Amino acid sequence: MAGSAFNYVTYIRTTPEQLWSALTTSEFMKKFWLGVQFETDWKVGSAWQMSYSDGTVTDTGEILEFDPPKRLVLKWHNEFRPELKAEGFSRCVMELEPVGEAIKLTLTHSMPIEGSKFIGAVSGGWPQILSNLKSLLETGEVVLPPNR
Repeated sequence: MAGSAFNYVTYIRTTPEQLWSALTTSEFMKKFWLGVQFETDWKVGSAWQMSYSDGTVTDTGEILEFDPPKRLVLKWHNEFRPELKAEGFSRCVMELEPVGEAIKLTLTHSMPIEGSKFIGAVSGGWPQILSNLKSLLETGEVVLPPNR
């Protein structure tokens, strides 16, 4: 399949249940998502959206798969930047796998457009978000402050 993809793998010293909870609890997500809030009911087929505290919606989508504590798949659409919004929907897959005393978190964000500007944008954002998540779960503190 032609297209663009961003892949990221990290190992976090935590349990599958704690990592899953961190990835799917809106209140906890606020701590590491660089100033955005995530809203959904976490059911397959449900809509989701992310927004800044001022109400500006950044991204929207649909929950495609929800298999605790192993796999989360989101249909994803940027709403914030016109050039990214024009590219349409992407797909974000998060997979959790125990490895020793850690959990391997594999994230793949893809879009069926070669040279996608959206995938270029998320390739800068995901490392920041996931570094914050790892630090928060392992030390109780984030490394990077909110963008807004």
